[in-house]
Amino acid sequence: MRLGLLADHDYRALFASTTVSQFGQQVSMLALPLAAVLAVRATEFQVGLLFMLMSLAFLLIGLPAGAWVDRLRRRNVLIVADLVRAMLLLSIPVAWWTGVLTIWQLYAVALLLGVFTVFFDVAYQSYLPHLAGRDKLVEGNSKLESMRAVSQIAGPGLGGQLVQILTAPVALLVDAIGMVVSALFVTRIRKREPKPDRAPDAHLLREIREGLRFVVKHPLLRRIAMCTGTFNLFGTMAQSMLLVFLARDLDIREGLIGLVFTIGGIGGLAGALVARRIATWVGQGPAIWLSVALTTPFALLLPLAEPGWKLWLAAAGQAVVGFGVVVYNVNQLSFRQGLTPDHLLGRMNATMRFLVWGTMPIGGLLGGIAGELAGARTTIWIGSIAGCLAFLPVFLSPLRTLRTLPSEADATARSLA
Repeated sequence: MRLGLLADHDYRALFASTTVSQFGQQVSMLALPLAAVLAVRATEFQVGLLFMLMSLAFLLIGLPAGAWVDRLRRRNVLIVADLVRAMLLLSIPVAWWTGVLTIWQLYAVALLLGVFTVFFDVAYQSYLPHLAGRDKLVEGNSKLESMRAVSQIAGPGLGGQLVQILTAPVALLVDAIGMVVSALFVTRIRKREPKPDRAPDAHLLREIREGLRFVVKHPLLRRIAMCTGTFNLFGTMAQSMLLVFLARDLDIREGLIGLVFTIGGIGGLAGALVARRIATWVGQGPAIWLSVALTTPFALLLPLAEPGWKLWLAAAGQAVVGFGVVVYNVNQLSFRQGLTPDHLLGRMNATMRFLVWGTMPIGGLLGGIAGELAGARTTIWIGSIAGCLAFLPVFLSPLRTLRTLPSEADATARSLA
């Protein structure tokens, strides 16, 4: 059996860490909103606000997080982020057991979880080129995305069963344990980064501007940010009302809800397995825009869901969307990492997260308002229809025809010529 990068001890430790963390996150992404819906009887607007707070950190600290990560050893950032998230998640079952759990605590945990998830995500994406090497980024990202997809298959089903058997607050205990295990795997990484050099005149705002300028002024990175940000805005708007729609409007049990999300994750796994082949077949640029353009219309099956066969048709539509999302992510993330110099990796990733995940809290807030005014099903319709236009920024760019995308090595060769 060909292991590839998995034969490398340090990559394997990072792979295991992100795998365990992803499984825990899939449980919490289901259990945290269900705790609001079922344990504290939150309204549609309150659930939308919770979704907003879950991603608000990317808007609030996304840019400075990249500059901070570039000043620190990324291994240490990963460990601290995991342990803090474990403590935050543990606070919810403790509060529920003692009878003091409120929507305000869920809000606070959602916001702080987002803060440390920002640092974790920026650090591991910036750490990968150091561990895998730039020539193996597509393989490294494909394997990580494969396990993300597996977690999206198994995690929601596990989460749904745990919520149904143990209740939503107690299910979050599983996520807390997963974060601790993730941190333990990171401690096994042997290859140490040198402490980043810091210039005597280093200035946080100047470093933030450098990362922002690198992304915004690059014509391809800018278009990728516009595509992803648009998709996340309207996708979050729809997703913020999905659990309300399934649990309250359709009266579907928690275990069945988890199964719906599991079917959606199967598409993501398939996408991770074939992402490199698709890029080889149609070219790297076309793989990026086609993966979005051809799959987002299947999200229109979701608001048509009803108990019975229409529910499973909607789940199949989610699987197709998940396939496209993972193919898109593998190819655009590998391109970004291969293009960016080492000293800018943290800031590039943080800037991209700021731009593309910063739209998610807006989508969550819009979803909550629309859900309160027009209902969950109508809100999902609006988000799904608008999301079909997300491919336009990358389609109306050189990515439409570029079979091979530029890299840092290309830029270096041109500067030496």
